[in-house]
Amino acid sequence: MNTNFMSEDDQNEDFNIRETLEKYLSHWQWFALGAFLCLAISYVYLRYSTPQYQASTTILVKDEKKGGMLSELSAFSDMGLGNALKNNVDNEIEILKSRSLVENTVKNLKLNVVLIKHGNIASAETFRDGPIDVDFITIKPEFYKSKMLLEFIEVSSDRFSLESKLTSEAVPTLPKDKKEYGYGEIIPTAIGDLVVSKPILLKNAVQDRYQSIDIRVSPLDAVVASYLSRLKVNPVSKTSSVVEISITDPIVKRAEVFLDKLIQIYNDAAAADKNFISENTSKFIKERLVLITKELDGVEQNVESFKQSNSLTDIESEAELFIAGSNEYNKKSVENEIQLNVVASMLDFLKKSTTADLLPANIISEKGEASELISSYNQLVLERNRILKSATVANPTVVALDQQILSLKANVGESLRRMQSSLTIQKRNLKNQEGLLDSKIGKIPVQERQFRVIARQQKVKEELYLYLMEKREETAISLAATAPNARVIDAAKAAISPVSPKKNIIYLAALLLGILIPFGILYVKDLLDTKVKSRFDITDKFSIPFLGDIPRSSTPNEIIDTTSRTSTAEALRIVRANLDYMLTQVADGQAKSIFVTSTIPGEGKTFLSVNMASIFAHAGKKVLLVGMDIRKPKLNEYVGITDPKGLTDYLSAKNVVIADYINQMQGYEAFDVLLGGVIPPNPTELLMSRKVDELFAQLKKEYDYIIVDTAPVSLVSDTMIIAKHADTFAYVVRANYLDKRMLALPDILHREHKLPNMAFILNDTAVSKGYGYGGYGYGGYGYGGVEKKKKPWYKTIFKK
Repeated sequence: MNTNFMSEDDQNEDFNIRETLEKYLSHWQWFALGAFLCLAISYVYLRYSTPQYQASTTILVKDEKKGGMLSELSAFSDMGLGNALKNNVDNEIEILKSRSLVENTVKNLKLNVVLIKHGNIASAETFRDGPIDVDFITIKPEFYKSKMLLEFIEVSSDRFSLESKLTSEAVPTLPKDKKEYGYGEIIPTAIGDLVVSKPILLKNAVQDRYQSIDIRVSPLDAVVASYLSRLKVNPVSKTSSVVEISITDPIVKRAEVFLDKLIQIYNDAAAADKNFISENTSKFIKERLVLITKELDGVEQNVESFKQSNSLTDIESEAELFIAGSNEYNKKSVENEIQLNVVASMLDFLKKSTTADLLPANIISEKGEASELISSYNQLVLERNRILKSATVANPTVVALDQQILSLKANVGESLRRMQSSLTIQKRNLKNQEGLLDSKIGKIPVQERQFRVIARQQKVKEELYLYLMEKREETAISLAATAPNARVIDAAKAAISPVSPKKNIIYLAALLLGILIPFGILYVKDLLDTKVKSRFDITDKFSIPFLGDIPRSSTPNEIIDTTSRTSTAEALRIVRANLDYMLTQVADGQAKSIFVTSTIPGEGKTFLSVNMASIFAHAGKKVLLVGMDIRKPKLNEYVGITDPKGLTDYLSAKNVVIADYINQMQGYEAFDVLLGGVIPPNPTELLMSRKVDELFAQLKKEYDYIIVDTAPVSLVSDTMIIAKHADTFAYVVRANYLDKRMLALPDILHREHKLPNMAFILNDTAVSKGYGYGGYGYGGYGYGGVEKKKKPWYKTIFKK
């Protein structure tokens, strides 16, 4: 009979949610314990873990595309200086993250040497603020490849001992004949000479408490890899050339010093790259000056010899009227000759140069195609040389640059040759014009014409010499005033709070983990547990009526007392009331027979049979309890009857009456018991005899209720043989005992009508969970209850 007002789907959904919540909340103590343990572990971890701090610095990198900063050489822009300072932020970021730059920084600061101060519990690294200073004044090649670990122990105020802690050393680290040393003493080791000293500021100060100090030298590659993994270089925005550089480290000061030194070495390397062009130009000018000086000295000696041999003093004044018209052509001829010399020198240098050599800048005086090509060529060579610092010649970028350089080199040579051809044509024209003038002044003495040739050569050499001297000064200024590649906006500064470990996140994760671990264990346990747990494992899957669930009894081997108000007794009364609904079809004046069975032994059918009979007897009904589990009878363990005779003795005997085998229970007025009797050799044949039918026909006339304890249905067929005499079957299922898969058996028996009018009873449920009709804490409804013995707090929490 369904008395629910909600639909079946809504009811199942509601009860499933509640069941799930109550199932996990009933184990709240494990969740609390898990959260407490995880929080305690996280506290210990945070207490003794080394915090990591982040230091950062921001720099402004010169970038031709994003503005950058004004060049420090802007004052010399009229000389053409600073025009080659063209950078790209993306390239500079890669250089800042390059292994070579980090390695130079680590070497410069000797960061592969670490002091570890051991305390009573924890150990910590120190950097420039420890109780001692350690310095390797000489370094062997093994210094950057080997690993060394020395233990420093102070013996006295001016003496200490060193001992190697690496037992697998092939070469001894320290001398074997000496164990103690003095501060400032040179100590030879396998990787270099070591000096240990006390900081000046700490000589008179109170020393920190420490157990010992370790001096650890690590391989350079491992240290560089560590710093590379922690170094972050990122642009502040896409539209600016400001770059932020940060690093995490357990020591604040070391992180700040590392970043400052990194920027310094980066600027020094960039300045060296920029000076490369000027240095090559200066070298070229120096070589040319040596040759021009020699040639100029020779021409001047020729002038002196010519005048002495011809006794000439002021030839120009005498021929002033004749040569005035040729001055303009002389001037142009001189300029033409200078340009031809410069172009010839440039072509000769270009022919001998390689892709790594820079062409002299600012040599070609004309601002034409050749000057622009030379500037572009030098920029490509500089970019190629800088990329080679972090790449090889096989790098696709380097190969592409080589191709561009060769192509541009050909263009420069072609442009210079075109300029040379143009100057040659001009020279020929000038000579033609001079020939015309020479014919007009044919009367000038041969000496004058010879002297003019010598003087012209002298003037050409003088102009070329002055030109090269001017360019040498410009190059010297460029070398002396090299602009840094990056300007520091914010110096390296570490944050006050550590970036890791993050306390709030760790505590939150510990709390979640402390809840998830018990949840996971309970979930897996529940997932692997196939036992019947609650009434919903039955009612949600089968349409068989459900009489109620019986909570676990504190006295499972005894009959419940008449005056009992325990949850078990109240649950039995509810089952008794529900059984009356199942027996409404029985005619008046005839006994209502209730057969009790189960799937397997041990589910409590005998306990329920005895107590249901007792409950009906207390209600004033005449009750007979029959033990028909004749293969393994247990009824006599509850009723306390010593006479073993019973049903089997009656069925196997002749000319006997059943009354001789029925016993009355002590303390009851109308509660009789018919035991199973002696275990027979042929139980099936006895139960199939006509005498059983006659017996039930007789007993149904004498009693109000007949409670029959039958055999488990999964083991023998005894119960099916006598099932026709039952008005209803109470099918007992024990919670946390019967496998859910075994419920398929009663379902089959119900659908095939082998057990008439069958209904489930769930036995041995936990009182605290209280599902179904027999739960929800009966004491709360005013029934009273048995006074419980107070348990210790820990047993209450963990349900012991």
